[in-house]
Amino acid sequence: MEKSFHLPADAIRPLAVNRGACIATDMITVDGLKVGYMYREDAINDVDSGWRFFSGTETQEYVDDATNSAFYDINTIANYDPDIIDWLGAPIGAAFERLSEGGDIVPVAPDSPSA
Repeated sequence: MEKSFHLPADAIRPLAVNRGACIATDMITVDGLKVGYMYREDAINDVDSGWRFFSGTETQEYVDDATNSAFYDINTIANYDPDIIDWLGAPIGAAFERLSEGGDIVPVAPDSPSA
């Protein structure tokens, strides 16, 4: 099934270029939700930055279905949610969540989203 993305390709601007690839769920890229939880783990290949982005509303079943996420250039996800840009320099093991809808993104302990 082909995905219908929330942002058209011509709307993508250079906000966070040359930062590698990441994984993001369709809740962000298709449904247009903001990033609610993000973390950085070891990269799985040479282009992977290790960043993983979620809306924070995904169920475990949703996340376990590989068709609900994909690899993207980090710049693409920064266009969906520019609030992530300030945190992209964080090291492997870092995790962040959005405090509330429309709220700030703050550091949290990895693997413990409260969103």
